[in-house]
Amino acid sequence: MEPKFQVQLKIRKPVSEVFDAVVNPEKLTGYFIQSSTGPLAEGAVVKWSFAEAPEPFDVKVREVLKDERIVFEWPADGGYDTRVEMVFRPLDDGNTMVQISESGWPADAAGTKASYDNAGGWMHMLCCLKAYLEYEINLRAGGAF
Repeated sequence: MEPKFQVQLKIRKPVSEVFDAVVNPEKLTGYFIQSSTGPLAEGAVVKWSFAEAPEPFDVKVREVLKDERIVFEWPADGGYDTRVEMVFRPLDDGNTMVQISESGWPADAAGTKASYDNAGGWMHMLCCLKAYLEYEINLRAGGAF
C-alpha cells in the first residue's frame, strides 16, 4: 500500500485571504517557512528554507488555480519527489476548509515513516496558518531546534 495522507483544518477567514497566505511569500514567511525565493505560481520553481533544515528545498509548482488548488512537488530523502496538493474550499463567506494531501513515497518502512513525519508537519502548518490569520500569532517563532 502506497504511503499517503490527507490533513485538513477550518480557517475562519474567506478563501481568498487563506489562499493568499499560502501563495504570497511575504505572508508564508510569517508563519511557516523562513524564506522563499518567490510566490507559488504555476510553472515556477521556488526555494523554501526552514530553520530546522540546513539547505533550502526546491518547490516545483505544477498547478495553481486561484482560491481553489495548489499542486507542487518537492524532494524527499532518497532522491525522489513527493506530490503535495492543497485544496481550498469555501464553507461560507468567512470560513475556509484547507485540505493538504501528499503522496509519492515508496511502499516500505522508510516511506511510511517519512509520510507520517510529513503528515504531522502539514498539520502543524495548518495550525500555524490558523493562528496567523485568525489571531496574528506566529506559532513557529522561536520553535527551531
